[in-house]
Amino acid sequence: MCTGANYTTRDHYFGRNLDLEFSYNETVTVTPRNFPFEFRKADPLPTHHAIIGMATIADGYPLYYDATNEKGLSMAGLNFPENADYKPEAPDKANITPFEFIPWILGQFETVDEVKTALQTMSLVDISFSESFPLSPLHWIISDRTASITVESVKEGLKVYDNPIGVLTNNPTFDIQSFNLNNFMHLSKNPPEKHFSDALEFDVYSRGMGAIGLPGDLSSASRFVKAAFTKMNSVSGDSESESISQFFQILGSVAQQRGCVEVSPGKFEITIYSSCCNTDKGIYYYTTYENSQVSGVDMHKEDLDGKELAAYPLIKGQQIHLQN
Repeated sequence: MCTGANYTTRDHYFGRNLDLEFSYNETVTVTPRNFPFEFRKADPLPTHHAIIGMATIADGYPLYYDATNEKGLSMAGLNFPENADYKPEAPDKANITPFEFIPWILGQFETVDEVKTALQTMSLVDISFSESFPLSPLHWIISDRTASITVESVKEGLKVYDNPIGVLTNNPTFDIQSFNLNNFMHLSKNPPEKHFSDALEFDVYSRGMGAIGLPGDLSSASRFVKAAFTKMNSVSGDSESESISQFFQILGSVAQQRGCVEVSPGKFEITIYSSCCNTDKGIYYYTTYENSQVSGVDMHKEDLDGKELAAYPLIKGQQIHLQN
């Protein structure tokens, strides 16, 4: 369970909630331009765009959950169980494994339009990283400053959807999720108007009544509606502080609290981390479940012409500022 989104004020921001019941020891990871990306069935990328994002590093390889490249193109993979369908190797396609998809895209391309062209000749193939890291069923949101798409590899083939909402959660498929928004077109940030009956009088007894009916549960379909409503109606100043604060508030509207989603006896899904990358500046901000203070890593403070990964473990303990 996860939620991804992008948001634009003066700068462009991209990030996500990672909702799981366990951690894979993920780190904020910077991949410099000369780190050699090897692919199982495609040509390697000995040089490429620099990338920053959240990853688990396995056998020296960054398995990215979400990331942004130095050109401002961003991408995140979100859980898509029972719908994701990866294919056998195709001789006439660029055969990319799902764990390679983020570096393959972000390593080469700068815009969503470029990605859409590349996807016409690409296939996501059914090859796991290792026995310890089998394939996860995923779909992806890919965004630049002006556009977003959703990519889903399903039984019918590779589906690429324009995503003007700039939000993605999990099941069902994106076409159903976006169509479901029609059921909530009556919601408003403004006080409600009377349409029930001219014969009755009504009292607007509370602020926020224009959004009565907005889902509040933690299912992926409800989180999609809630995140879309919150994001599309968000207002923020242009400063970095106001912008990232508002982005984390958007993600916070659909965060998972321990105890509310039990996945097995005594195990609960939580929002392990929330991320917000300023894609214009290459600064990756994050919070964790027990650390609500915003931490950040600036990719441009690393040697982006190098060959070695730079990895920053997450600061997970609560950071409390005592004022007396």
